[in-house]
Amino acid sequence: MSELSPEIEKLVDLRVQEALKGSGVTTQKNRMAIIASQGTLDTAYPPLILASTAAAMEMETAIFFTFYGLYILHKKRGVNLKVPPLANPAMPMPVPNIIGVLPGMTAMATMMMKSWMGKVKVPSVPELLEMCIESGVRIIACQMTMDVMGIKREDLIDDLEVGGAATFLGYAAESSINMFM
Repeated sequence: MSELSPEIEKLVDLRVQEALKGSGVTTQKNRMAIIASQGTLDTAYPPLILASTAAAMEMETAIFFTFYGLYILHKKRGVNLKVPPLANPAMPMPVPNIIGVLPGMTAMATMMMKSWMGKVKVPSVPELLEMCIESGVRIIACQMTMDVMGIKREDLIDDLEVGGAATFLGYAAESSINMFM
C-alpha cells in the first residue's frame, strides 16, 4: 500500500474532524502526557528525552512528576541523582548483582552511567530539564506527593506548576500519547 502525501493526509484529517463535530466523539490532540514516578539517574532520562524530543517535533507535552519522580525537580537532589546497582539485574557490570550492597557501588554505578552519557554527548539531567522548560514542556509537580513527602515548593526548581491528579488527567484525557515511567 502506498503512503499518502502530507497534503492528502491533512485533507483526510480535516474531513474526519468535520464529520466528528457534533457527534459526541472526542478526538485526541497531537500531544504527549508522561508520568515520571522514579527519581534515580537512570529513570530520569527517559521522560526528559521523550518530552524534549516531542517538543522538538512540535507536540504539546507535559510531564507529571509524582512520588520519587519529584526528586528530578529538587534543587539539591536533582543535580545529584544516583544509579542504584542493587536489585538492578540489567546493570551491565561484570560482577554478581549482590556486589551492589558493598559501600561505594552506587557511586561507581553513577559514575559509570555519567561517563557513558558524556561519551556520546547526551545532555545531563539538569540540561535536559532546562531544554524541556525552554521548549514549552509543562512541568507539573504533584501537590499530594509534595504534602506526603514533606517537599516544599521552594525545594523545587522555579519553572514548574504544582497540580494534582485532576490537573494531569485533564491534560492526559486529550493526549494522543500517554506514558507511565
